[in-house]
Amino acid sequence: TIPRNLEQLTDRAADIVRGTVVSARVEKHPELANLDTVVVKLRLTDTLKGSAQGIFTFRQFIWDLRDRQDAAGYRKGQDLLLLMIAPNRYGLSSPAGMEQGRFRIERDGFGREYAVNSRNNLQLFDGVGALLAREGIVPSPTASSLLAKHRRGPIELRELTALIRQLAAASP
Repeated sequence: TIPRNLEQLTDRAADIVRGTVVSARVEKHPELANLDTVVVKLRLTDTLKGSAQGIFTFRQFIWDLRDRQDAAGYRKGQDLLLLMIAPNRYGLSSPAGMEQGRFRIERDGFGREYAVNSRNNLQLFDGVGALLAREGIVPSPTASSLLAKHRRGPIELRELTALIRQLAAASP
């Protein structure tokens, strides 16, 4: 997949949600019998964009045959931040930028929450600082430092969600 920055992922997402995976099951698509899909249900704890509440359910096409064995990496109890594209006419959706828009939430020994995607957040902030400046949006000092210095690795969830909210508010 083409690398996408946080602004592109946020813009592409119809819903941006945080929640805990309640279930993830592999099943055939109800209309397209040859398509393998995973149906994921999340109990939401936060909605950053869109109007999703309560239980958020989506159906994702399984691209890699190996993903049938592990429900495309979705596991009950996982804490995730998902930047989800709108479902297509067949009801299929996925995180924006594929795995780039799917963040696992991890906690350190002090209980601080961090987010990391499958690309280890590589190139996530490329060009985002300049975009915020053009839009007249002033990020917090911590976020400014993050935008200027971060290259890869986990990001404090509080700062990531604050940036996503700013970007979502700025998009048309």
